[in-house]
Order: sequence, then structure tokens, then C-alpha cells
Amino acid sequence: MTRPRVVIVGAGFGGLSAARALRTADVDVLIIDRHNYHLFQPLLYQVASGLLDPSEIAHPVRTILRGHANTDVRMETVRGIDLERRVVHGDEEISYAYLIVAAGSVTNHFGNKQLAAHTMGLKGLTDALSLRAKVLSRFEEAAETTDDEWRRHLLTFVIAGAGPTGVEYAGALSELFSHLLPRDFPRLDFASVRVVIVEGRTRILESFHPRLGAMAAGLLRRRGVELMLGRTVAEADDRGITLDNGARIESETVIWTAGVRASPLGEGLTPHVAHSGRVPVRATLQLPDHDEVQVIGDLAEFEEAGQPLPMLAPVAIQQGKHAASNVIAMLGGGLPTPFRYRDKGTMATVGRNFAVVQIGRIRVAGFVGWLMWLFVHLTYIITFRSKAVVLINWGWNYIFYDRPVRLITEVSSDRATDQPDTEARP
Repeated sequence: MTRPRVVIVGAGFGGLSAARALRTADVDVLIIDRHNYHLFQPLLYQVASGLLDPSEIAHPVRTILRGHANTDVRMETVRGIDLERRVVHGDEEISYAYLIVAAGSVTNHFGNKQLAAHTMGLKGLTDALSLRAKVLSRFEEAAETTDDEWRRHLLTFVIAGAGPTGVEYAGALSELFSHLLPRDFPRLDFASVRVVIVEGRTRILESFHPRLGAMAAGLLRRRGVELMLGRTVAEADDRGITLDNGARIESETVIWTAGVRASPLGEGLTPHVAHSGRVPVRATLQLPDHDEVQVIGDLAEFEEAGQPLPMLAPVAIQQGKHAASNVIAMLGGGLPTPFRYRDKGTMATVGRNFAVVQIGRIRVAGFVGWLMWLFVHLTYIITFRSKAVVLINWGWNYIFYDRPVRLITEVSSDRATDQPDTEARP
């Protein structure tokens, strides 16, 4: 007798969590993703800043799910879902008995095609590799030019958005420019180097307590990062950006970390998407009028205490496990249960020896927060080998101020605004 098929769209934190929880269930599981790897996105900025190699934060999905006798993997782009016929549209139609949609999120340029064309994202592995190559290439070019104005232009790096990704990347760049690259480019005047954060709100890390954000802002300033708060990017071109007050910042490198929105795949699941393109779901994570479909992770608009859950890895992981348990319950003739999120907090590092951590009413900043950040991120990394290699690289960088992966490689454009990616952060 043919077993029911559970199709999981997305191999991010939520999709993998669901697949693992279905390992012993009497179903056939098919996980579909446009990549053949699972990406540990919270450390993506460390690939972009030359500290980690891509293989240390990305792992083949087939390897991760090796030993799952009931699970298969398909590398394919999902173009749509027919809820009435219960089929997923990829290169061919894929039928399902149960569907778990964990398509994640994409970079949000708020509909501004100009910003999308003239800025770089930090959402996918290709983004990180392109950004690493571009940053290092700017220094190579600056070392050769005799034009002081052009050198200043090349060595100005603008980060639009002061959420955790923008702040962490700014901290990583400040360390790279202060401690390592001066040794690689001893004849280059590093007084020309600028790292500028532009943030539309009046403080950085707005999701954190104001005291934690203020401490992080103070540290960034002491490390030479310029903060332009209460300002937004109005225009961008191949020479830099124009702010909403008309001020101009000339730069060859503008990194867009100002926001994410749910995967466009969600627009085919409901006629009315919620905030940031997320799909409203019931308390059980099921799609209204379609008990066989559950939406999880960044794509799901799930509210607790009147607020949608954040786009964080722990949310996706917990929802993936819950979605799997609901499938198992329905297979046995039972009813799905409501989802309850166990808040594990959020954290961000601002470079060596300093991180901010917020877990409920517990707020930690500084060296202790940094140790907590190290421990949590090591815990979430998939394989033991990667945990060991990452820990070695962190230790090497801490002792010798060295970032070992400073390779300029050519990569093709693969903008995260076009296709779904994985969930956001721990």
C-alpha cells in the first residue's frame, strides 16, 4: 500500500526540523529546495568578512538527512502551489497528502528597483561571497590608485539597516579594517577608510532593550563606525546613495540589510498576505480552509500576545517540530494541536568581546554576552566537524587577529529578492 507523502518546501531551519521529526513516521517525506545545502545564515556575515569558509556554515541536505529511510531530497525551484489539486509546481507537478511550507524570507527593498540594482544584499551564500570579493577588491584598487578622492570613494562602505545583521557585519568590517588589512596593505593610508551605518529609526538594534542598543552604538562609534540615525536611503546609483534629507554619500559598496519579507511563494497561498508578505495561519499552523497544509517559519504570520513571532531560527525550528507532530496526529485520526512558542531570546555581537543578549527580562551585554553568543551559535551549527572548525577559526582570529579566507573569487549574481531562502537568526 502506498504511504501518504509529506512534501516539505524549504531546507532551512524549519524544513529540516520537520523532516527530522518525521524520520520514524509511516510516511514518505520529500524535501524540496532550490539549493542542495542547508545554510546556517546567522554566520553568513563571517563568510562575507573572510573569517569562515562557506563549507563551515553550509551542509548538503542529503548528508544531513542521511539515514532517514523515508526521506528523499529534490533540488528544484518551487514556482507555485495548487491548493485545490494538492500539487506543488516545480519542474514537474509533485502531489502531496500533507504539505509543510517553510520557504523562508528574502531581502526587502520595499519595491524600490533602483535600490535593488545598486546595493548588495547579505541573505544568501552567493551574496556573502560576492561581498567578500568586492570589499577586498576595493582595497586592491585603492592601493594602486594615485587619486585621493577616488581612494576615499573606494574605501567608503555603507550599510543600510542597523538590525542584527547590519550591526554584526559593521563590527566585523571594523575589525578587518583595523587589525588585519593594514598588515596586507602597509603602504595604504587607512585614514581614508569609512564604515557608515544608515538607519531610518533613531537607534540601532530596535528589537533590543534601548540600553543594550545604546551600549552597542557606543562601542561601534569607539571602533570607528559612523552612525547616521533617523535617516533613510532615498536613492542609489553606481556612485553611492542619497539620503532622505538630500545628503550624499559617495561609495562603491552599499550593503542592504534594511529588512526582509516573506518568500513570494506565500502570495499563492492566500489572497491576503499580512505584514511583510507573511501568510496568516491558524493556531495549529494550518492554512485556513486547508487542514493538510501548514506554514511555518519566516513565511508564517503567527501571533502571540497580539504580536507576530519574529523571523528567528528558534521559531522556525519549534514550528517545524510542531508541524511534524500535527501530521503524525492527523495520520492516526487525531486532531492537530495549537502551537506555543518558547522564547529563547535574541542576541547580536558587535565584534570581539562584546555582544548583547536579551532573554525575556534577562539582559546581558559585554564579554559575558559574547561568550553566550559563541556558545549558542556553536550549538546551532549542524555537524561536529563544522563546530570544531568554526571554533578553531574563532580562536585563531581571537589570538592572531587573522581572518584566513581572504580570497577574491568570481561568483554569478543570485539576488535573494528573486527566490526563497532560509530563516533568519538564532
